[in-house]
Amino acid sequence: MTAPQTQTDDLEKLREMIKDIDFCMLTTIDENGALHSRPMSSNGDIDPNGDLWFFTYGSSHKVAEIGKAPKVNASFANTEKHRYVSITGAAELVRDRAKIEELWRPQFKVWFPKGTEEPDIALLRIRAEKAEYWDSPTSGIARAFHFVSALVTGTEMGGGENKKVEL
Repeated sequence: MTAPQTQTDDLEKLREMIKDIDFCMLTTIDENGALHSRPMSSNGDIDPNGDLWFFTYGSSHKVAEIGKAPKVNASFANTEKHRYVSITGAAELVRDRAKIEELWRPQFKVWFPKGTEEPDIALLRIRAEKAEYWDSPTSGIARAFHFVSALVTGTEMGGGENKKVEL
């Protein structure tokens, strides 16, 4: 018998699944109550506390939306590996210079030409509250086997892992 999976194991599974995914879709709630999504670079990581970090301009529209409604969703997809992750949590603006320096990567100069000296540079922290993931076999043969098996038996196609995680 295997031991039950812990929250730490779940967090590690999520970290492993998104580590190769640079961009996700970050969804906020706009001033009219509608969902508003945009691509964001997440550094492909969830920190040990379960937080996601994004660089942003402190005066951006998404920051204004988060100020009014902090609930957000970050959705990750790696179609080559058939991995999909959805993380929901509360976002907040962080202007901590030490944290900005810690998380900075040279490629961010594309969006922030002055680097960490950009006057309006800030971070969005998303404190993950729950997540759901789908992890399917990457082998075409394995997917084909599960597809044919489901077709022949009249059952739902299996062969992947889907789990909801409370963080």
